[in-house]
Amino acid sequence: MRLAVQHRTHYGYEQAVRSSIQYLRLQPRSSTAQQIESWQLTLPDGHQPPIIRDGFDNLMQVFVLERPHREIVIEARGVVILTDRFNGRLHDSLEPLPFVRPTPLTLPDEALTELAWHHLGQRRDLAALCTLQEAILAAMPYRPGVTEVWYTAREAWRVGSGVCQDHVHVMLGCARLMGLPGRYVSGYLHSDDETHLASHAWAEIYLDGAWQTFDVTNNLIQPTHHIRLAIGMDYLDACPIRGIRCGGGEEVMDASVEVQYAPIDQ
Repeated sequence: MRLAVQHRTHYGYEQAVRSSIQYLRLQPRSSTAQQIESWQLTLPDGHQPPIIRDGFDNLMQVFVLERPHREIVIEARGVVILTDRFNGRLHDSLEPLPFVRPTPLTLPDEALTELAWHHLGQRRDLAALCTLQEAILAAMPYRPGVTEVWYTAREAWRVGSGVCQDHVHVMLGCARLMGLPGRYVSGYLHSDDETHLASHAWAEIYLDGAWQTFDVTNNLIQPTHHIRLAIGMDYLDACPIRGIRCGGGEEVMDASVEVQYAPIDQ
């Protein structure tokens, strides 16, 4: 399957920003799950920072804009071929044990501790994790606009609904509590359901020597329409764009993502 991605992010500022730094994890990598046919990143002033690898082996670029500016536009686009031999289990060289550590965004409270023990107290296998995934989605239906990107797993659980980011944080919090390494995955999703955003996130739990996919939002363990960007302990490690700035006042951010089938003759 060939998928074409267009991802545009616009930042507007109330006042001139004196300087800014953006950490970009917008470069997908080829793997057993996907092959990158083409990919291009467009930045202000024609900048093309070198591609480096972060601590999670993600491809990352550091974009520095040292002139006064009132806006930043970042565009990523390309074509990715999804392989038909990916079964939802990924092998890599990263040590799984660090991914047991909780983070402020994933730390469970009493309610999530009870959820984890209920589903994983006796068994920590694929079937038990699938049951946990189903329970999270049932208790937290997908509903955009009710949570914010800084919400923790505990806060989203209390709201009782949320988006993919919230689902992943809850899944990771429960898995790590029970000693199972888990990591956050950011990426893109092609979906015929227009209520689901094309920018997506899912979890991977280390199970039987490999990283098993858990897309809680879609109740899937074998992704077929997912493009993988980056991994981390939680959203803050894996989000496509994260930055700091000096000045600017209030900020307005607008992002749009389109993921469409790319015909063979393109």
